[in-house]
Amino acid sequence: MARQNLAEQFVDILTRAGVKRLYGVVGDSLNPVVDAVRRHPAIDWIHVRHEETAAFAAGAEAQITGRLGACAGSCGPGNLHLINGLYDAHRSMAPVLALASHIPSSEIGLGYFQETHPDRLFRECSHYSELISSPRQMPRLLNTAIQHAVGRSGVSVVSLPGDIADEPAPEQAAETALVTSRPTVRPGDAEIDRLVDMIDEAEKVTLFCGAGTRGAHAEVMEFAGKVKAPVGHALRGKEWIQYDNPYDVGMSGLLGYGAAYEATHECDLLILLGTDFPYNAFLPDDVRIVQVDVRPENLGRRSKLDLAVWGDVKETLRCLTPRVRTKDSRKFLDRMLRKHADALEGVVKAYTRKVDKHVPIHPEYVASVLDDMADDDAVFTVDTGMCNVWAARYVSPNGRRRVIGSFTHGSMANALPMAIGAQFADRGRQVVSMSGDGGFAMLMGDFLTLVQYDLPVKVVLFNNSSLSMVELEMLVAGLPSHGTAVKNPDFAAVARACGAHGVRVEKPKELAGALKDAFRHKGPALVDVVTDPNALSIPPKISKEMVTGFALSASKIVLDGGVGRMVQMARSNLRNVPRP
Repeated sequence: MARQNLAEQFVDILTRAGVKRLYGVVGDSLNPVVDAVRRHPAIDWIHVRHEETAAFAAGAEAQITGRLGACAGSCGPGNLHLINGLYDAHRSMAPVLALASHIPSSEIGLGYFQETHPDRLFRECSHYSELISSPRQMPRLLNTAIQHAVGRSGVSVVSLPGDIADEPAPEQAAETALVTSRPTVRPGDAEIDRLVDMIDEAEKVTLFCGAGTRGAHAEVMEFAGKVKAPVGHALRGKEWIQYDNPYDVGMSGLLGYGAAYEATHECDLLILLGTDFPYNAFLPDDVRIVQVDVRPENLGRRSKLDLAVWGDVKETLRCLTPRVRTKDSRKFLDRMLRKHADALEGVVKAYTRKVDKHVPIHPEYVASVLDDMADDDAVFTVDTGMCNVWAARYVSPNGRRRVIGSFTHGSMANALPMAIGAQFADRGRQVVSMSGDGGFAMLMGDFLTLVQYDLPVKVVLFNNSSLSMVELEMLVAGLPSHGTAVKNPDFAAVARACGAHGVRVEKPKELAGALKDAFRHKGPALVDVVTDPNALSIPPKISKEMVTGFALSASKIVLDGGVGRMVQMARSNLRNVPRP
């Protein structure tokens, strides 16, 4: 029996770690690995049109499945293209292993064709980035990379020269058991004791939740009910905490709505649960703050803390809830629920008058119809920019839907590549890419990937011929918009030319039928919706304290716009509030 080469051993280890697909673009230094994938029955090579797409797709697959995702790029420019998607995966805490193939090992450091130093380039967007310079480093180095990616929830990068990949693998290499899931982390007794005392001492407690509340919905609801706490959330916490939540007061941040800002500023004790919410201008500086996070490096880096608690949200609340005293007064909670409902009622009216007749189409109307028609377990991938606004306001979570985007890294063009990874993870699940025209055009070549693999992704294109979020930033900064207008083709015609289903929608009455036809279509589809470029959701108060970068210092009300089904949920929650 022929001895394995290093590439074959590399692929074997990936499959033992649960990797099902390797996304990338082929190239000479990658050839031994691509050939090993071709011959391995448990893994597929997914050819994309741009390596940035490969990294975004691997990160999205990891977020949807919870398993290790993988991508690859050939030497020099090939693997350098991975970097933006890897930054996003790393900042989204998605476990991804990236293979950066390298120039011949004998030429490293000599200015060879396509020479870069990938082991250095990727250090800022990874937990681990190392070069295999000898076959004897395998399999230990790859195992270590996988442990870093899975154990620390982020990116690992392995640089591998093509000539070394083709060399014989070490004989009798030990098969190390691989970590494929993370443990729970329980806080120390001293922190729990102190937190119990602080909660019992406080009259008004507010919870502000992020992505770290994933899997802890029941525990958060039980705790909030016991201490009568309003519950706000960041954008990444929306899908995990907003649904079936009788204590919901909305979202804070530039995309925020409702009473989340007031609830976090008018309490005695603010408890940050699993959130690394980056905009400290929205956090109070005159209330006591506790932060609970599984990553100790997140504790206290956004606001001054009175107590830092290192632990999983779920385990922390399991320890905490039985020990805190039940609060009798609902006065603060009910006041915040009323404020939340009033705030939503105030903004929803502007988007309920003749929206089904307005031309160009209100993007809010598009998002609302999309939310109604999409499956209850659909995956929405969301482009950075105004699509973030429409998803935040209109996509209704229910515990089964997923909403993923470049919410921390903030990259353009993420929605279509993420949809590719999400759809490969489950071909039978509805995947909807909420794409802006600017983002879609940036990586439009990978629409061909949908066609090549017959992936049934539905691209809903919000086409306003403008980079709208950038235009909003300019307006907020007091600048005239410049360089934000774009001239677009008929994207539906482009989709049809690629061999997919494509339809252009210019009138509101056409929208529901177009979406229905696209969802019914068995393959990839694109619905090009011409939307109003003036729908910028401009803040109602523009002050000198507003700055670009999505930070507001003074304004309590952030974006004025529709809020979809949230107003119905707020009305429902108000029924539980005693009338004076």
